[in-house]
Amino acid sequence: MKSEDGIVVTDNFIAVIDGSTSKTNRRHNSRMTNGRYAMTIVSDYVSSMPANTSCHQFCIGVTAAIRKRYLPFWKRDKQAVINHLQQHPEERLCASAAIYSRLRREVWLVGDCQCLIGGEFYENPKPYEEVLARMRAEKVKELLAEGKTADEILANDVARQSVIPRMLQEMQNQNVTYAVIDGFPIPEQKVSVLTLDFRPREIVLSTDGYPFLCPTLAESEAKLAQQRHDDPLNIGTFKATKGFTPGNNSFDDRTYIRFEI
Repeated sequence: MKSEDGIVVTDNFIAVIDGSTSKTNRRHNSRMTNGRYAMTIVSDYVSSMPANTSCHQFCIGVTAAIRKRYLPFWKRDKQAVINHLQQHPEERLCASAAIYSRLRREVWLVGDCQCLIGGEFYENPKPYEEVLARMRAEKVKELLAEGKTADEILANDVARQSVIPRMLQEMQNQNVTYAVIDGFPIPEQKVSVLTLDFRPREIVLSTDGYPFLCPTLAESEAKLAQQRHDDPLNIGTFKATKGFTPGNNSFDDRTYIRFEI
Protein backbone atom coordinates (compact mmCIF):
# COMPACT_ATOMS: atom_id res chain seq x y z
CA MET A 1 0.00 0.00 0.00
CA LYS A 2 1.33 3.45 -0.87
CA SER A 3 2.00 5.87 1.94
CA GLU A 4 -0.91 7.98 3.16
CA ASP A 5 1.46 10.75 4.35
CA GLY A 6 2.79 13.56 2.20
CA ILE A 7 5.00 16.69 2.14
CA VAL A 8 4.35 19.99 0.35
CA VAL A 9 7.00 22.69 -0.10
CA THR A 10 6.18 25.92 -1.96
CA ASP A 11 7.63 29.43 -1.87
CA ASN A 12 5.18 30.33 0.88
CA PHE A 13 4.18 27.15 2.74
CA ILE A 14 5.77 24.00 4.10
CA ALA A 15 3.43 21.22 5.20
CA VAL A 16 3.27 17.61 6.28
CA ILE A 17 -0.06 15.86 5.75
CA ASP A 18 -1.28 12.66 7.37
CA GLY A 19 -4.14 10.88 5.60
CA SER A 20 -6.15 8.81 8.05
CA THR A 21 -6.38 5.08 7.45
CA SER A 22 -10.00 4.11 6.76
CA LYS A 23 -11.81 2.09 9.42
CA THR A 24 -14.55 0.94 6.99
CA ASN A 25 -14.81 -0.54 3.49
CA ARG A 26 -16.30 2.66 2.00
CA ARG A 27 -14.04 4.04 -0.76
CA HIS A 28 -14.30 7.47 -2.37
CA ASN A 29 -11.77 6.75 -5.12
CA SER A 30 -11.37 3.42 -6.86
CA ARG A 31 -7.63 3.91 -7.43
CA MET A 32 -6.40 4.65 -3.91
CA THR A 33 -7.17 4.34 -0.23
CA ASN A 34 -9.25 6.98 1.51
CA GLY A 35 -6.24 8.15 3.51
CA ARG A 36 -4.06 8.62 0.44
CA TYR A 37 -6.90 10.32 -1.44
CA ALA A 38 -7.48 12.75 1.44
CA MET A 39 -3.75 13.48 1.61
CA THR A 40 -3.53 14.22 -2.14
CA ILE A 41 -6.53 16.59 -1.99
CA VAL A 42 -5.03 18.52 0.93
CA SER A 43 -1.59 18.55 -0.74
CA ASP A 44 -3.04 19.97 -3.94
CA TYR A 45 -4.92 22.62 -1.98
CA VAL A 46 -1.86 23.73 0.02
CA SER A 47 0.21 23.82 -3.18
CA SER A 48 -2.18 26.34 -4.74
CA MET A 49 -2.80 28.63 -1.72
CA PRO A 50 -2.07 32.36 -2.09
CA ALA A 51 0.84 33.59 0.04
CA ASN A 52 -1.38 35.57 2.43
CA THR A 53 -3.77 32.69 3.20
CA SER A 54 -4.69 32.67 6.90
CA CYS A 55 -5.36 29.61 9.02
CA HIS A 56 -9.06 30.51 8.99
CA GLN A 57 -9.06 30.73 5.19
CA PHE A 58 -7.23 27.42 4.98
CA CYS A 59 -9.79 25.70 7.20
CA ILE A 60 -12.69 27.01 5.11
CA GLY A 61 -11.06 26.33 1.76
CA VAL A 62 -9.67 22.86 2.43
CA THR A 63 -13.04 21.80 3.89
CA ALA A 64 -14.73 22.80 0.63
CA ALA A 65 -12.03 21.01 -1.39
CA ILE A 66 -12.68 17.73 0.43
CA ARG A 67 -16.47 18.07 0.40
CA LYS A 68 -16.75 18.49 -3.36
CA ARG A 69 -14.85 15.23 -3.89
CA TYR A 70 -17.57 13.22 -2.15
CA LEU A 71 -20.27 13.85 -4.72
CA PRO A 72 -19.01 12.65 -8.14
CA PHE A 73 -17.95 9.21 -6.93
CA TRP A 74 -21.08 8.50 -4.93
CA LYS A 75 -23.43 9.51 -7.80
CA ARG A 76 -26.26 10.26 -5.37
CA ASP A 77 -28.33 13.25 -4.41
CA LYS A 78 -25.99 15.83 -2.89
CA GLN A 79 -27.94 16.34 0.30
CA ALA A 80 -28.40 12.61 0.80
CA VAL A 81 -24.62 12.13 0.63
CA ILE A 82 -23.95 14.91 3.14
CA ASN A 83 -26.68 13.65 5.49
CA HIS A 84 -25.21 10.15 5.38
CA LEU A 85 -21.67 11.36 6.10
CA GLN A 86 -22.94 13.61 8.86
CA GLN A 87 -24.21 10.48 10.62
CA HIS A 88 -21.21 8.33 9.66
CA PRO A 89 -17.99 10.31 10.12
CA GLU A 90 -16.01 7.06 9.93
CA GLU A 91 -16.81 6.99 6.20
CA ARG A 92 -15.43 10.46 5.47
CA LEU A 93 -12.13 11.29 3.83
CA CYS A 94 -9.94 12.47 6.68
CA ALA A 95 -6.50 14.01 7.17
CA SER A 96 -4.42 16.04 9.59
CA ALA A 97 -1.78 18.62 8.71
CA ALA A 98 1.02 20.71 10.16
CA ILE A 99 1.60 23.81 8.02
CA TYR A 100 4.17 26.63 8.19
CA SER A 101 3.19 29.97 6.65
CA ARG A 102 6.24 32.02 5.61
CA LEU A 103 4.35 35.31 5.27
CA ARG A 104 2.45 35.02 8.55
CA ARG A 105 5.28 33.26 10.42
CA GLU A 106 2.85 30.80 11.92
CA VAL A 107 2.64 27.03 12.33
CA TRP A 108 -0.87 25.54 12.15
CA LEU A 109 -1.61 22.13 13.65
CA VAL A 110 -4.91 20.86 12.27
CA GLY A 111 -5.40 17.40 13.77
CA ASP A 112 -2.80 15.14 15.33
CA CYS A 113 0.47 16.24 13.77
CA GLN A 114 3.47 17.45 15.77
CA CYS A 115 6.35 19.90 15.55
CA LEU A 116 9.51 21.24 17.16
CA ILE A 117 10.07 25.00 17.18
CA GLY A 118 13.53 25.92 18.40
CA GLY A 119 13.63 22.54 20.12
CA GLU A 120 10.31 23.02 21.93
CA PHE A 121 7.75 20.27 21.29
CA TYR A 122 4.12 20.91 20.29
CA GLU A 123 1.34 18.50 19.35
CA ASN A 124 -2.42 18.43 18.91
CA PRO A 125 -3.46 14.82 19.63
CA LYS A 126 -6.91 13.30 19.36
CA PRO A 127 -8.38 13.33 22.90
CA TYR A 128 -9.33 9.65 22.81
CA GLU A 129 -6.08 8.25 21.41
CA GLU A 130 -4.33 7.83 24.76
CA VAL A 131 -7.36 6.09 26.29
CA LEU A 132 -7.62 3.60 23.43
CA ALA A 133 -3.87 2.97 23.48
CA ARG A 134 -4.10 2.06 27.18
CA MET A 135 -7.10 -0.20 26.50
CA ARG A 136 -5.21 -2.03 23.75
CA ALA A 137 -2.12 -2.36 25.97
CA GLU A 138 -4.18 -4.01 28.70
CA LYS A 139 -5.70 -6.44 26.19
CA VAL A 140 -2.24 -7.30 24.83
CA LYS A 141 -1.01 -8.00 28.34
CA GLU A 142 -3.99 -10.33 28.88
CA LEU A 143 -3.13 -12.21 25.68
CA LEU A 144 0.51 -12.52 26.72
CA ALA A 145 -0.59 -13.87 30.11
CA GLU A 146 -2.72 -16.45 28.29
CA GLY A 147 0.38 -17.72 26.46
CA LYS A 148 0.25 -15.82 23.17
CA THR A 149 3.64 -14.71 21.86
CA ALA A 150 4.44 -11.20 20.74
CA ASP A 151 4.89 -12.43 17.16
CA GLU A 152 1.46 -14.08 17.20
CA ILE A 153 -0.17 -10.90 18.45
CA LEU A 154 1.60 -8.72 15.88
CA ALA A 155 0.59 -11.07 13.07
CA ASN A 156 -3.07 -10.89 14.14
CA ASP A 157 -3.59 -7.93 16.45
CA VAL A 158 -6.92 -8.86 18.02
CA ALA A 159 -6.16 -6.30 20.74
CA ARG A 160 -6.37 -3.54 18.14
CA GLN A 161 -9.49 -5.10 16.69
CA SER A 162 -11.04 -5.01 20.16
CA VAL A 163 -10.74 -1.20 20.39
CA ILE A 164 -12.01 -0.45 16.86
CA PRO A 165 -15.69 -0.27 17.98
CA ARG A 166 -14.76 2.31 20.63
CA MET A 167 -12.68 4.15 18.04
CA LEU A 168 -15.67 4.34 15.68
CA GLN A 169 -17.81 5.57 18.54
CA GLU A 170 -15.30 8.30 19.40
CA MET A 171 -15.21 9.39 15.75
CA GLN A 172 -18.73 10.75 16.23
CA ASN A 173 -16.90 13.66 17.90
CA GLN A 174 -14.85 14.33 14.76
CA ASN A 175 -14.80 18.11 14.19
CA VAL A 176 -16.76 18.52 17.41
CA THR A 177 -14.37 17.90 20.30
CA TYR A 178 -11.28 17.70 18.08
CA ALA A 179 -10.31 19.02 14.66
CA VAL A 180 -9.57 17.13 11.46
CA ILE A 181 -9.81 17.88 7.74
CA ASP A 182 -12.79 15.88 6.48
CA GLY A 183 -15.10 18.10 4.42
CA PHE A 184 -17.14 19.23 7.43
CA PRO A 185 -16.67 22.53 9.33
CA ILE A 186 -13.47 22.57 11.39
CA PRO A 187 -13.87 23.90 14.95
CA GLU A 188 -11.04 26.40 14.77
CA GLN A 189 -10.75 26.65 18.56
CA LYS A 190 -9.41 23.08 18.34
CA VAL A 191 -6.68 24.12 15.87
CA SER A 192 -3.29 25.13 17.31
CA VAL A 193 -1.89 28.33 15.76
CA LEU A 194 1.70 28.92 16.88
CA THR A 195 2.89 32.46 16.16
CA LEU A 196 6.64 33.01 15.75
CA ASP A 197 8.71 36.12 16.35
CA PHE A 198 11.39 37.22 13.92
CA ARG A 199 14.31 35.46 15.51
CA PRO A 200 16.06 32.80 13.39
CA ARG A 201 15.11 29.30 14.47
CA GLU A 202 14.89 25.70 13.32
CA ILE A 203 11.51 24.06 12.78
CA VAL A 204 10.59 20.38 12.45
CA LEU A 205 7.17 19.35 11.16
CA SER A 206 6.12 15.72 11.44
CA THR A 207 3.15 13.42 11.27
CA ASP A 208 2.44 11.24 14.31
CA GLY A 209 4.35 8.24 12.97
CA TYR A 210 7.35 9.25 15.08
CA PRO A 211 6.75 8.36 18.74
CA PHE A 212 9.76 10.46 19.77
CA LEU A 213 10.29 13.57 17.65
CA CYS A 214 13.91 14.74 17.66
CA PRO A 215 15.81 17.68 16.17
CA THR A 216 17.19 15.52 13.33
CA LEU A 217 15.71 12.84 11.10
CA ALA A 218 18.54 10.46 12.01
CA GLU A 219 17.77 10.78 15.73
CA SER A 220 14.03 10.36 15.15
CA GLU A 221 14.63 7.24 13.04
CA ALA A 222 17.02 5.85 15.65
CA LYS A 223 14.42 6.33 18.41
CA LEU A 224 11.81 4.62 16.23
CA ALA A 225 14.14 1.68 15.57
CA GLN A 226 14.87 1.42 19.29
CA GLN A 227 11.14 1.35 20.03
CA ARG A 228 10.66 -1.45 17.50
CA HIS A 229 13.50 -3.43 19.10
CA ASP A 230 12.48 -2.87 22.73
CA ASP A 231 8.69 -2.86 22.54
CA PRO A 232 7.29 -3.86 19.12
CA LEU A 233 3.83 -4.26 20.67
CA ASN A 234 3.81 -0.57 21.77
CA ILE A 235 2.47 -1.32 25.24
CA GLY A 236 5.22 0.08 27.49
CA THR A 237 6.42 3.65 28.01
CA PHE A 238 5.08 4.49 24.56
CA LYS A 239 1.60 3.12 23.93
CA ALA A 240 -0.21 3.11 20.58
CA THR A 241 -3.41 1.71 19.11
CA LYS A 242 -1.31 -0.63 16.94
CA GLY A 243 2.05 -2.34 16.99
CA PHE A 244 4.79 -2.98 14.43
CA THR A 245 3.36 -5.23 11.73
CA PRO A 246 5.87 -7.98 10.81
CA GLY A 247 8.04 -6.88 7.89
CA ASN A 248 7.45 -3.16 8.51
CA ASN A 249 10.04 -0.85 10.04
CA SER A 250 7.35 1.33 11.62
CA PHE A 251 3.88 1.01 13.09
CA ASP A 252 2.51 3.92 11.03
CA ASP A 253 3.28 6.06 8.00
CA ARG A 254 5.69 8.85 8.90
CA THR A 255 6.77 12.13 7.38
CA TYR A 256 9.45 14.53 8.64
CA ILE A 257 10.83 17.84 7.39
CA ARG A 258 13.33 20.20 9.05
CA PHE A 259 14.09 23.76 7.99
CA GLU A 260 15.41 27.09 9.24
CA ILE A 261 13.67 30.46 9.17
